[in-house]
Amino acid sequence: MKTPTYAATGTSISVLLYLSLAHLFNDAFQSSVTAVYPVIKDNLSLTFGQIGLIVLTYQLCASVLQPVFGVLFDRHPKAWYLSAGTVSTMTGLLILAFAGSMYGVMCAVVFVGLGSSVIHPEASRLTHVASGGRHGLAQSIFQVGGNFGGSIGPLLAAVIVAPYGQRYIAVFAGIAVISLLTKTPIIRWYREKIQLMRSGAVKKALIHRVRLSKKKIYFSLAVLLVLIFSKQVYLASLSSFYTFYLIEKFGLTTQQSQLFLFAVLFASAVGTLLGGPIGDRFGRKYVIWISIFGTAPFSLLMPHVSLAWTCALSVVIGVVLSSAFSAILVYAQELLPTRIGLISGLFFGLAFGIAGVAAAVLGSLADATSLSYVYKLCSFMPLLGAVAVFLPNVKPMKVKGLDANE
Repeated sequence: MKTPTYAATGTSISVLLYLSLAHLFNDAFQSSVTAVYPVIKDNLSLTFGQIGLIVLTYQLCASVLQPVFGVLFDRHPKAWYLSAGTVSTMTGLLILAFAGSMYGVMCAVVFVGLGSSVIHPEASRLTHVASGGRHGLAQSIFQVGGNFGGSIGPLLAAVIVAPYGQRYIAVFAGIAVISLLTKTPIIRWYREKIQLMRSGAVKKALIHRVRLSKKKIYFSLAVLLVLIFSKQVYLASLSSFYTFYLIEKFGLTTQQSQLFLFAVLFASAVGTLLGGPIGDRFGRKYVIWISIFGTAPFSLLMPHVSLAWTCALSVVIGVVLSSAFSAILVYAQELLPTRIGLISGLFFGLAFGIAGVAAAVLGSLADATSLSYVYKLCSFMPLLGAVAVFLPNVKPMKVKGLDANE
């Protein structure tokens, strides 16, 4: 009887759903922390400069370290990494709940940021393992959990922390215990994978290597990084300033503007879910090209239309643009199939870092000019999607070698 390979085990949908849930919890915690900064500022009488230093500390820990952890996870796979990331986040939330100074808050965001730096590359790497070859579908399932978590984090902060105070951040630490328990099936599944591999009961899987030179692979990665930059800068203008833009330009109330923002976030979740499977079927290059460059006509038109059309266009933009990330990440993973953790950490970290820096720069620019000017300027960013034309049409060939986890 033929010994099965990892690829032959098929797509582990239940594991993918648990990984998506892990992503949901993580991003909910991360976004809730940023949402409580105003409460922390008032309680501790911090200046905007001190808040900026806290944000910088968090961004460094939550984004820059992701590729470092990704390399570690590639070389030394362990089943407990996800749990360690959640424990780090839980520790940070507890410290934040009782922090009485700026330095206490900085210590808290270090732990929360480290948790994110562990969970993102490791969960994305395990998503690749559980995909059964359907990498786009798997990443879409994983990403949609993060999208949903990122959208509910501020809502939880508004319901739990804003009315009752800083100490109620400890409630999130309690929720983190639930998150820890939901990782048990993932840990059990991956421990079995590692044991089977080390015992020789399962053959080494075939790695799909692309027919490209190293120079062409690195050039393609550079193109993908440019695409991530254009996507994240435009998304930063939407996620950070969309409600303010609607209030300033159309005179909406805060509550009305938040309903429009929810529509955009929901559309983004739909786009994320669609992008991966479409890339699996028709090719990731075409999804990347259409997702980013295809957004340009809508983004260029949006600053010049009525409220109804602004809503319609922003929903279309949310669906189309958000379908790109899963395709970009899987395309990059297929370029370097033995460095899944590194690639996941690099692209997640870069996406986080660019979004944070872009939000700060765009905020300063809005102070100096106006939000309308910022939106007109950012509307040109999707045009950078044209560089996707330089991506090669990847046709992997199967090469017998190490499993992608090694």
